Amino acid sequence: MIFALSTGNKVGLGLVALAWIVFSLIVSLVVPRYRPNFPGKNLPAFLAVCALFFVSMLAAVAVFGKESSESSAAGESPTQTQTGVTSTTSTAPPTTSGGATVDLAAGKAAWDKASCGGCHVLEAANGQGKVGPNLDELKPDAETVQHQVENGGGAMPPFKGILSPEEITAVSGYVAQEAAQ
Repeated sequence: MIFALSTGNKVGLGLVALAWIVFSLIVSLVVPRYRPNFPGKNLPAFLAVCALFFVSMLAAVAVFGKESSESSAAGESPTQTQTGVTSTTSTAPPTTSGGATVDLAAGKAAWDKASCGGCHVLEAANGQGKVGPNLDELKPDAETVQHQVENGGGAMPPFKGILSPEEITAVSGYVAQEAAQ
């Protein structure tokens, strides 16, 4: 899982982990040689520093451990992105899972209803998000989008039950068609 992170995220996570490890080794191996009664009267301060390191490590995992792109359903060919993160692409034409034509207006309405542009980049829909994958670069097919929208994955929540099946089909076709252009 850590191999899927960008280099910057690996470095950030590694530095915080290194600081915690160095602190732990110094406190357990070095300090007791010179101060046998450690922490003694300074126990509250020592516990506060330990808690700070613990919270900082949890925060680092939450911040640096985010996936920059989400893997898609099986049957697609993996490709390398500029950041080195494996993503998927497909050359399938933009159709819905049933092979029906795409209703762009309904798809755009579902995109707006689910606030997809808050997380994803899709130029045709003015999506400027930075959390989810850039759909213009990923160019997913409709079935892949439908699977992700229904089930979620990574940082993406499932929208099954939030969007109707018709809205999920419409947004899937819309994303596939607009991203393919």
